[in-house]
Amino acid sequence: MPRFAANLSLMFTEVPFLDRFEAAAAAGFKGVEFLFPYAFDIDDIRARLDAHGLQVVLFNLPPGHWDEGERGITALKGREDEFAAGVDLALRYADALGCPRVHAMAGLEPHGTDRDVYVRNLALAAEWARGEGVDVLIEPINTFDMPGYFLTTTEQARDVIAAVGAANLGLQFDLYHRERMQGGVMAAISEFQAITRHYQCANPPDRSEPACDVIDYAAVFRAIDATGFDGWIGCEYRPKAATVAGLGWPQACGVTLG
Repeated sequence: MPRFAANLSLMFTEVPFLDRFEAAAAAGFKGVEFLFPYAFDIDDIRARLDAHGLQVVLFNLPPGHWDEGERGITALKGREDEFAAGVDLALRYADALGCPRVHAMAGLEPHGTDRDVYVRNLALAAEWARGEGVDVLIEPINTFDMPGYFLTTTEQARDVIAAVGAANLGLQFDLYHRERMQGGVMAAISEFQAITRHYQCANPPDRSEPACDVIDYAAVFRAIDATGFDGWIGCEYRPKAATVAGLGWPQACGVTLG
């Protein structure tokens, strides 16, 4: 079965960020992901990884002015220089942390998105990342959680990936976003397996622990395994209560964290 990575931006929030690495390892995770590492010193994160035997499997490029409502700048006109600087910064973190993939958030349409800018920026990011052995990922996000997001469907992501034509540009397939936006999760796993580099999971509609109701995650995890996928599934969910108290879902879904 695929391996599961704890998302430290949403999970183990009972403790400060740098302490979440220890908490994740104690719970049985071997991999972690998070939104943004840039507020923390690279060496401090590296020390936590080494101390607890963890691997960082994914984080996002700088998103622009997050606190002012921006959600990525990859597709924003006039922000190309800022985007390039963000790619450089992200790749420095990825190199130091041994992270094999980064996610480039597209941005919100009201902020001035443009498909040609999006394609050009992704091509630049993929070219720079290729020399570092890093994959660049794009993720469709549902408009219930993020109104106005530029990339909303798996089909749009496939078209963009084809337009860029870079071998190290792939799909970050968030099963929760797919279900909320389009449904048809099981069929989509098969349809998009060739371009999928990373999965994420959460239970609709509240983005809580994976279950077997709205999405039958036991069946989903078997379907992913059947495709031959040997990467990571990020647990990008908000625990209903304490994080550890909600970790009964792997057993219920017939999987193990490691």
